[in-house]
Amino acid sequence: MLQILVIDDDLVMQMILKNTLQGYGYQVIAGKNGQEGILLAQQHQPALIVCDWMMPEIDGLEVCRQIRLEPKLSSTFFILLTSKGAVEDKVRALDNGADDFLSKPIDKTELLASVRAGLRIYQLNQDLQQQKQLLEAEIAEASDYIKSLLPKALEGSVNIFAEFIPSSQLGGDCYDFYWLDSDNLAIYLLDTSGHGIGAALLSISILNLLRSQSFGKDAFYKPSTILTELNRAFQMSQHNGRYFTMWYGVFNRSQRKLTYANAGHPHGILLSGDPQSPQIQKLPSLDMPLGFFPAIHYMSSEISIPLDSKLYIFSDGIFEVHQDNGKKWGTIKFFDFLISKFSKGEEVNADQVLQQIRVTTPQANFDDDVSLLTIDFL
Repeated sequence: MLQILVIDDDLVMQMILKNTLQGYGYQVIAGKNGQEGILLAQQHQPALIVCDWMMPEIDGLEVCRQIRLEPKLSSTFFILLTSKGAVEDKVRALDNGADDFLSKPIDKTELLASVRAGLRIYQLNQDLQQQKQLLEAEIAEASDYIKSLLPKALEGSVNIFAEFIPSSQLGGDCYDFYWLDSDNLAIYLLDTSGHGIGAALLSISILNLLRSQSFGKDAFYKPSTILTELNRAFQMSQHNGRYFTMWYGVFNRSQRKLTYANAGHPHGILLSGDPQSPQIQKLPSLDMPLGFFPAIHYMSSEISIPLDSKLYIFSDGIFEVHQDNGKKWGTIKFFDFLISKFSKGEEVNADQVLQQIRVTTPQANFDDDVSLLTIDFL
C-alpha cells in the first residue's frame, strides 16, 4: 500500500492530519519536525508527503529542497501546509519543489482531494519510470545484439582491430571485414542517419543483405558496384527518410593495392613510412551519401599500400564531440591525435580519444555511436 508521510511540529495538527487520512484508508507515518521527517522519508520512501512550512530549525521549504535531492524520492508528491497567503510565497514554494500547497486552517475536503490527485500523479510517474526502465533494457539488449553481429578483430597478413561503442540511444553504425578469397580482403563501415530503432534496423538490414551476397559474389570485388546497388536498394523515400554514409574497400594482398569507394563518409587516413615523419594520405569522400537519388553511379579510387602502414576508418561520432566552448572537437584534432600515436608506435582506441578530448572538456561524452577500424598492413 502507498504510504503518506505527515511532518508537523504541532502534535495536535499532526494527529488531526494522521487520523483524517487513516480514516479514509491511507497508511500514514508521522514526523514531529523537519529533521525526523527527512529521515523517515529516506527510510520509507513515501508516495506523498504533507509537510508544515513553519517549523523550527528545518522548515518545510528546506525539507522539500532536501527531499528533491534524493533520487529515490524524485517522484514523491509534496504538499506544503502554510498560513502564508501572498502570491510570492506560493511561487517560492513551487520553485523549491513543492507540488501543491494548502492554506491553514486545513479544509478536510480540500486535503483529501489534494491527496487523491497527488497519489494519482505519483502512480503515473511510477508507471512512466517502469516503462522507461523496460525501454532502456530493450535498447540495451538490442545494442548487445548489434555488437554480437560485428567482428572484433582479424589477424594474419593484415591485422584489423575493430571497436564499436554505442551511444545512449540506439544508433546505426555497422561494419564488417572478411577475405573474399586468399588474396582479396573486403572492408566496409556504414553509418545510417539518425538514432533509435529505425536507424539500427536499417543498418542491420544492410549488413544482412551484404552478408548474403545477394548482388552476386563478383560484385563484392568492386566497391563502386556495391555502393551503386545499395543506393538503388535503399532509397530514403522507401525507408522513412533515412539515408546512410558508407566506406567500402577491397585490398589486394599480392599487388598491395586498395580499391575503395566512399559515399559521404568521413575521410579515411592512411599513415606510412618513418614514424617520426610519416607519410599522410587522406582518402576523401568521392560521392554523396546513399539513398538520395536512385540513378547515381558511384566511383572507386585506387591507391598503393606501403609496407607497415596503418589505415583508420571511422564514423563521425568519434570526432563530432562538443567541447565546453560549444565547438566540436573536429577532424583536424582527431587526425593530429592519430598521427601522434603512429609516431610513437602506439595503438589507438576510442577511450584514448575521449581522454584526449577531456583535456579541454572534462565532461565530454560520445553523443553518437562510435566505430573505429584500425587496419594494420604488415
